[in-house]
Amino acid sequence: MAAQPSVHANTSGTSLILQLSGAMDYETAPFRERLLDEMAEGRRRVVLDLSAVSFCDSAGLNVLLWAWRQADRSGAVLVLACVLPHVQRMLNMTGVDTLVRVHDTVAEAGAELVADGEA
Repeated sequence: MAAQPSVHANTSGTSLILQLSGAMDYETAPFRERLLDEMAEGRRRVVLDLSAVSFCDSAGLNVLLWAWRQADRSGAVLVLACVLPHVQRMLNMTGVDTLVRVHDTVAEAGAELVADGEA
């Protein structure tokens, strides 16, 4: 039995770090609800750490795009970090990696957001 999807929130400097874990599939409601709750707090720099995402299908991809749109609408910047190869392939194949910045590490993502002056 697969682990239940979860979101663990942490802050690093001025960035909100959200580590997603579990399968991102048709049962992604916990991801969407928790992301909305966390992003409603008003952080302007959001990093989604995908290092613990065991599976991602089109429904999971939809959640990532939804989160990116929500951040954009609120004036925040959302980036991805620690994307595992199976998820990276999906991002490449669909062109999502041309919309949402992808970083190798959470530290790299946070540093670039700060260096870019993202507020």
